[in-house]
Amino acid sequence: MNITEQFKNFALLGAEWVMWILIVLSIISITIMVERGIFFMGKRPDINDLIEKVKKLLSKKDFDGARKLMSETKGVSPAIAAAALAEAENGTDAVSEAANSARIREKLVLEKNLAYLGTVGNNAPFVGLLGTVIGIIKAFHDLSENTTGGASTVMGGISEALVATALGLLVAIPAVVAFNTFNRRIKKLLGDADAIVHSILSGLENKSAKKG
Repeated sequence: MNITEQFKNFALLGAEWVMWILIVLSIISITIMVERGIFFMGKRPDINDLIEKVKKLLSKKDFDGARKLMSETKGVSPAIAAAALAEAENGTDAVSEAANSARIREKLVLEKNLAYLGTVGNNAPFVGLLGTVIGIIKAFHDLSENTTGGASTVMGGISEALVATALGLLVAIPAVVAFNTFNRRIKKLLGDADAIVHSILSGLENKSAKKG
């Protein structure tokens, strides 16, 4: 049996299994969307207020107060700022390295499972298209087996096959929207963290300049 016949026999299984795969992918995607949505709720404090408070504390050399402020404030940016402030007495280089390390750790947490959404968003339409092609092959095979049935024999199979493409798009579109939305949220959170860290570095540099 040649490869064409093997694929034909595979195609004759129909596209229903492809649609079940898409349904499973959709359920997993929705689960991730809900989990990430809950995770990101309340993750962005008032960044301007936080920067002003930490600047005042650093101007008084109140490092403990600044650390306490960050530890009591929930969110990604305070967590990164807290790591930076832990090295405040060791100079700006140590603060910068600590902040970068914490930023990488927090980014990994923020991006958890987002790669899955991106993959599903990019590839679900192709999975659906595969189901459509398989369904069309089966529809024409059924027509060849029942030539007296006319167009009705093939049209029913083709319309069923096209459902796979539609389902693929229905799975992909929400995944892409969620992926882009969460990535924008991550950029904002990390941008807030960078703003606070730069304020901390600025405050420490000013103190060093005054001592000099």
